[in-house]
Amino acid sequence: MMESPDDRRTQLSPQLAMRVAILGGIAFAIFGIVFFRLWFLQVLSGDQYLAEASNNRVRRVTIQAPRGEMTDRNGTVLVENRNAVAVVVSPTTLPEDDGQRRELFTRLSRVLGRSTRPDDCRFGSGRTRVVKQLMPLQCKVDQNVGVLPYADVVVDPDASRAVYSYLAERAQQFPGVQIQNAWVREYPFKTVGAHLFGTVGQVSEDQLREPEFRGVRGGTIVGKDGLEYTYDRYLRGTNGAQRIQVDAMGVAKRRLTTDEPQKGNNVQLSIDARLQRVGQAALETGIDTGRANGNPASGGAFVAIDPRGGEVLAMGSNPTFDPNDFTRPISTRAYKARYGEDANEPLFNRAISGGFAIGSTFKVVTAAAGLADGQTTEGTFYTDTGTWTSGLQRRRNAGGAVFGAVDMRQALAVSVDTYFYDLGAKLNKDPFKNPRGGALQEWSRKFGFGERTGIDLSGEMRGTVPDPTWRRGRWEIEQRCRKRYRRDNCFIADDRPWSLGDNVSLAIGQGDFLASPLQLAVAYAAIENGGTVVRPHIGMTVRNERDQVVERIAPRPTRKIDIPGLETIRAGLLASTSEANGTSADVFAGFGKQVYGKTGTAQMDGRPDQSWYVAYVPDPERPIVVAAVIEDGGFGAQAAAPAVRQILSQWFFGNAGRVVAGRSASY
Repeated sequence: MMESPDDRRTQLSPQLAMRVAILGGIAFAIFGIVFFRLWFLQVLSGDQYLAEASNNRVRRVTIQAPRGEMTDRNGTVLVENRNAVAVVVSPTTLPEDDGQRRELFTRLSRVLGRSTRPDDCRFGSGRTRVVKQLMPLQCKVDQNVGVLPYADVVVDPDASRAVYSYLAERAQQFPGVQIQNAWVREYPFKTVGAHLFGTVGQVSEDQLREPEFRGVRGGTIVGKDGLEYTYDRYLRGTNGAQRIQVDAMGVAKRRLTTDEPQKGNNVQLSIDARLQRVGQAALETGIDTGRANGNPASGGAFVAIDPRGGEVLAMGSNPTFDPNDFTRPISTRAYKARYGEDANEPLFNRAISGGFAIGSTFKVVTAAAGLADGQTTEGTFYTDTGTWTSGLQRRRNAGGAVFGAVDMRQALAVSVDTYFYDLGAKLNKDPFKNPRGGALQEWSRKFGFGERTGIDLSGEMRGTVPDPTWRRGRWEIEQRCRKRYRRDNCFIADDRPWSLGDNVSLAIGQGDFLASPLQLAVAYAAIENGGTVVRPHIGMTVRNERDQVVERIAPRPTRKIDIPGLETIRAGLLASTSEANGTSADVFAGFGKQVYGKTGTAQMDGRPDQSWYVAYVPDPERPIVVAAVIEDGGFGAQAAAPAVRQILSQWFFGNAGRVVAGRSASY
């Protein structure tokens, strides 16, 4: 008889059945407990735990570190901090809905007094450039998010009490908007030294790529230009942070932990605040003097340096501005009124960025080049008839003056143009054999012209020392411009080779030659100190909070040169201020110090003459070099020289003294 499959099935023993029953009971009990607990948490206690979760959100708030101060050489504070309240937008906590974001920025703009009218807002560049219509405040935030997605954006660094109180009381209506303690830069002397200090702001995407800003977090306040940028690594402190418990609406409940910020180091500058103030006032005086002589003087600049090591004692540019204007947002209308085209570029630092023909102040370079090249000697006499001619070229002294037989010392003292025209012609070289020019160009570069001085400020211009290669290069640029824009003339250069006339013009600091007041001061410092071309600098020491010196700033000089005929050149400069027929003798009569100086009057096509003066005083304790220019100011003795006299008077006697305008009408 066969067995069915069912008959062969294993039968459960009573013991095994009992075990299965027990395990099943335990599993059922555990499931019941878990189910009951979940029901208890979600149904009976859900509201309670939701409220607790809402009150347990933690927000990290950055505590801005105060930047270090800037002081003058005597400890006078020039740049300091003021405690303020900033309005900050945190992009990661803004509403995601476009409509809600737009409503939020509309409300916030009205509170801050900003325009709510949409305008062009640009994102990206080149082919990826996108233009959207956004209100200015939203544009600023969205642009920042595009480059630094997680960085907070400061929309008002110095909010008024009414503004921050309103926002704090209505935090629920402004999600993503925070009120934070902040530090704002303050400039107690307002316009004094404005072009030196620079500005600060949130670190940019480009700056984050620079080695100097490695490790800096987005949103950090850093130097943007000027000394604030140059010495940012010292001035910038270390931000702190605070962990705050907030509820679901972002309202602070309690502080959890705090990491205190560390203030940055202070930077002591070589500037003398009193000399700086008097120097800027002296520029105004020079402009007024130029106008009194019938010239439309419009601006100017000056530089005062210590010739021993290049410390900048004072530097100013006119017109100037108040850097306090940029510590808070400024309206477009106010900006145009103060800094627009009609304001004559007050933000432009003419002392280091302005390119000028420097006129007869350049003659010391021509004298050195002539001696070095063997074209003249210190005692060689030149007979001046008032006119210099070469072929079809004919040039005259200023006012047609005739000086007769003069040597190098006398030619510098009374500024005989024909003497230097003749020397410039002798120094001209075959442009094909000497594409970089001859001794005149060589000595121009040795004195520091045509290159940046290396000062610790951004925006310095190189200047121009024209030579055959430079002229060909300008013509090539002209040709490319004409081809690209399909023009008959771009007015960059004309199609002519280097000529004798180019070198003759260079010999008196005109033609295509360009230099800044700072470069001129550096060149004359080399004459004063015996041939050291200094590297000018404004930073002097870095100091911690205990006023201990952390670092000394003393850059090495650019080069050392052996100036031919140095004593003769010095004698000519001294005679210019002390002998009866010297071009600035009347300005410095009875001054009380031996002044070595040179006038300069640069002729400009279609414009009045530029008034120049440069001088040094080789005082054993307080040597100084001062260079100044008054734009459209007329003759050098009449506008720039009086300004330099007042600066020197302040340095040596503690006051600007009287205004003494010269009568010399020499170039």
